[in-house]
Amino acid sequence: MRASVNRNAFVIAFAALCGLAWLALWLWGRSAYSQALHHDHLAAADGAGAGFLALSLAGLAVMTAAMMLPTSLPLINMFYTMIHYKVDRSRLIALLIAGYLAVWLLFGVVALLGDTALHAVVGRSAWLRANDWAIFPAVPALAGLYQFSSLKYYCLEKCRSPLSFIMGHWRGGNERLQSLRLGLHHGLFCVGCCWSLMLLMFAVGAGHIGWMLALGAVMAAEKNMPWGRRISRPIGFALLAWALGAAILAPVWAAPGAGIDQVIRWVCHT
Repeated sequence: MRASVNRNAFVIAFAALCGLAWLALWLWGRSAYSQALHHDHLAAADGAGAGFLALSLAGLAVMTAAMMLPTSLPLINMFYTMIHYKVDRSRLIALLIAGYLAVWLLFGVVALLGDTALHAVVGRSAWLRANDWAIFPAVPALAGLYQFSSLKYYCLEKCRSPLSFIMGHWRGGNERLQSLRLGLHHGLFCVGCCWSLMLLMFAVGAGHIGWMLALGAVMAAEKNMPWGRRISRPIGFALLAWALGAAILAPVWAAPGAGIDQVIRWVCHT
């Protein structure tokens, strides 16, 4: 009975942690420092300072926690069930979460640097500046194609089997080190499963709560719902359709004086 109460208290505390991360993002987005949540400002002159970069990394960490922690509740809850009798269980859980988020934060930093480098390349190329509309469709196209890859499904199956994952990666011995390693391993497979979907944030604009909620819900469903594996391919088709539509319509939107009336006329006469 006591173990059940403790587990319920843990789930409530974990949900509160995730809720606080979302609340922090919402409040941050309405503060004077909201631009630090939007990656495109790093490429601007006012985003060149070390202070702004530190704020951007902090924002990236909060976004990572808000979007990805809820997707790993089954594994973290399973791990807590296995170690709930230990005196230092809170520290072991914290190390597991720290390892998991560290991998995602590293991915975010690499994506952020890549996005900043892309902005720099576009800024140095007259052709890319004139045709920057061609870049956007590549992101959903890449994400859509990855939904059909064998690596995606291999990593997804690892994420969808928390008990076997823990048993396969828990080696015993130094429990604190093993907890951190378990989090790192889980983070690697989670990135392998979801990196292309997370990359969409850099296409639609990092820092937008609506997009973060939508993508977080999709990733959580894929990883945790009984029917989650079956939605991967439909999501892939939807992303490819999005990329195709963007590739067709983007040149029209980019034309001088473009508007919805012009797009409708162009579609009707094509």
